[in-house]
Amino acid sequence: MRLFISQPMKGKTDDEILKTREKAIASAKKNFPDGEELEVIDSFFQNAPADANPLWFLAKSLELLSTADVAYFAKGWQEARGCRIENTCAVEYGISVIEDYTEG
Repeated sequence: MRLFISQPMKGKTDDEILKTREKAIASAKKNFPDGEELEVIDSFFQNAPADANPLWFLAKSLELLSTADVAYFAKGWQEARGCRIENTCAVEYGISVIEDYTEG
């Protein structure tokens, strides 16, 4: 099972982003039977081009989302433009969605 994590990143430090990802992975695992292999898709672009604009990041994220079986949307996703677009794409293209309103 391939897991894509969508989370707000604008204005957050790498540490904050990574901590949220850890919580998201732990929370997502609760939705699957013990022993089911869960492969987390790396959608945090730490080595992105310095001049990359938000649309570049979204395009890369959608490419990764297209390979996912399930998409996990971390707390605050509703307020982040890119996360909302990823959510719409996941729903419209039949990728299972987990929306987290409590973990962050």
